[in-house]
Amino acid sequence: MVYRKYDGSLHWHMSATRLGEDEYGIWTGAPAMNVSRRGDGPAIAVEHEQVRLFPRTGWWTASFNAAPARTEIYCDISTPATWTSPDEVTMVDLDLDVCRRRDGLIMLLDEDEFAEHQVRYAYPPDVIAESKRAAAWLQVALGDGREPFASVYRSYLSMLTKPA
Repeated sequence: MVYRKYDGSLHWHMSATRLGEDEYGIWTGAPAMNVSRRGDGPAIAVEHEQVRLFPRTGWWTASFNAAPARTEIYCDISTPATWTSPDEVTMVDLDLDVCRRRDGLIMLLDEDEFAEHQVRYAYPPDVIAESKRAAAWLQVALGDGREPFASVYRSYLSMLTKPA
């Protein structure tokens, strides 16, 4: 998975296993202690299992984290995901994020970074509008019981979780 910034520079990137595809998009998963990197920075091990959803359409991607991670669901506002090959997906991270904590709190994050990068990277008006629309939609969708944010992701997480 390769997330880039609007100027094409490398952002977050990591490896995962393709778990399946359903009406919501393509799902990937990574076991606990899977490594990710921010740009050319140091490797960071994620302590818990995690699945990601790359919808066929939509200006977002979603990460679903196994307990005990405090953040249950973390959505990056991004350009629509593009599969450059069966083994690589890429998109442009557009700074805004929406998350749902395990206690149910839903938060919009990084509005300041989004405003700053609109100027720095000269986001076109349609990119700004789609980003805001996706963030508003996710803030509702994460809280109103709709899939894939209600329970379907748990079946993908269970593919990674080892029995005790």
